[in-house]
Amino acid sequence: MNIREFILKTAKDKGVVRVFDAVKATGFSRTYIHRFFQNLVEEGVIVKVGHTNRTQYVLPNKINEAKGKILAFNRIFKNEHLREDSVFELVKSQTGIFKGIPENISRLVEYGFTEMVNNAIEHSGSLKIKVSIIRQENGIRFEVIDWGVGIFEKLIHARHLRSTEEAVQDLLKGKQTTDPEAHTGEGIFFTRRGADIFVIKSSNKRLLFDNLRNDFTVTTVKSLVGTRIVYFISAASARNLGDIFREFTSESFEFSATEVIVKLYKNGGSKNFISRSQARRILSGLDKFKKIILDFQGVAGVGQGFADEVFRVWKGRYPQIEIMFRNANSDVQFIINHVKFSEGSSLKGV
Repeated sequence: MNIREFILKTAKDKGVVRVFDAVKATGFSRTYIHRFFQNLVEEGVIVKVGHTNRTQYVLPNKINEAKGKILAFNRIFKNEHLREDSVFELVKSQTGIFKGIPENISRLVEYGFTEMVNNAIEHSGSLKIKVSIIRQENGIRFEVIDWGVGIFEKLIHARHLRSTEEAVQDLLKGKQTTDPEAHTGEGIFFTRRGADIFVIKSSNKRLLFDNLRNDFTVTTVKSLVGTRIVYFISAASARNLGDIFREFTSESFEFSATEVIVKLYKNGGSKNFISRSQARRILSGLDKFKKIILDFQGVAGVGQGFADEVFRVWKGRYPQIEIMFRNANSDVQFIINHVKFSEGSSLKGV
């Protein structure tokens, strides 16, 4: 049997042909058959679509049709001269994951995917990085996994923090990076806001951001080597990358605003924030911003000392910074409003 003719005839008749098809029809080894496919690809007679066990070969005029049927991408890359934009272009060139996806969703996924892959490339120290992305019935889901030092351990050592809990707290403020000369610390801050569901697993912590329910949880889990990122967004989502940037950037496009989840800083099981030391921990590093939004969702109450430290003492020290708050219950609002502000302070609820 002429193997070359078999490959071309099968590709023409069935639309696609696989190495397995030729092995089964001829009885020759996979290695021997693969040489024919490789030669035809180099000649431009057929085109390779997909990777590993999903690899198919099509005639050049059928490539778009074949790609449209491949809705998943899964690969482990060596972390050597790897570029996040090249990885994303590979996903687009070998799959139909983004076919028919609204522009706002494509932009959000591209931003989040490339930011998270870049984090793994430049911060993890991992020799390998695994990326997977799949078009599901109702949206797009991707994962980025590395086996490096771990995102929280990296922050602990770089910023001389005392615990994983402090690393979690610092990470979520934004502008916190282990390489300030090369990075701004924006990646996770904006990526997690662009997803419907966003998960970070590293060390013994699992962070879950459920933006559909406006909820956030931190749980203790079995210790994990490296970092695992999971991102999902519905294809019907109205989220827009431009709107997210505009909320936290200035007219000069500076990353100038941040949002702090206050309940993340609780001591033990208490939902009350009483002390000035708690306030100082929350405010640590926030002088880099021009606007701060404190989210009091899940906070039962605050003490006079806590509120005074935030809205009078710290505000007096940084009068140019606007402090706003949201999701405060009536008790929290009462204490905040009871605090006497220095002249010219700008406290607002949103």
